[in-house]
Amino acid sequence: MSTPHEPLPGKLVCSVLAADHDALWPGYGPALQARFGPVELATQATPFTFTDYYDAELRGPLSRRMLVFANLLPQGGLRAAKLFTNDLERTLARPDGSRRVNFDPGLVTNERLVLATGKNFTHRLYLGDGIFGDLTLVFQAGSWQTLPWTFPDYASLEMLAILTDIRRRYRRDLREGRAAGLANKALPE
Repeated sequence: MSTPHEPLPGKLVCSVLAADHDALWPGYGPALQARFGPVELATQATPFTFTDYYDAELRGPLSRRMLVFANLLPQGGLRAAKLFTNDLERTLARPDGSRRVNFDPGLVTNERLVLATGKNFTHRLYLGDGIFGDLTLVFQAGSWQTLPWTFPDYASLEMLAILTDIRRRYRRDLREGRAAGLANKALPE
């Protein structure tokens, strides 16, 4: 019989898709940091050309920034993180209700990258409140392994290098005992 226990917290990441990050940062940067703590790493905005799915609503051309937060997040907090970013998307929306930015929060752990989404699919597990966890990548044999459903952008060499750096930062945080210093505001409600 297995004995239930809390898993180690994860490293909170957030993919941010937008047409103009500099103009939108004052609206989303402080709000995300007030909720999840300081941003440890913000990648340069790079062109997002993997799909045109978001172009019409976000009014591209789009670019992506990955934000990595210094505080670790309990794995059970991913649902609340997605609900918060959904609310923030609505707050920043245009008067007609169309979004200006798309947030995809996720957790990097030793074993995996899980992204939060509101869309159901065969490989996604329900987390509650309309939010699903998408097992996007697994870390095995010293590297990230893609899965049949891994989005092409997350399978790119550039993204895998970024995620390897994030995982290295996460492992450093665990070694330094930062798991005990979780941000209270990031805990599930």
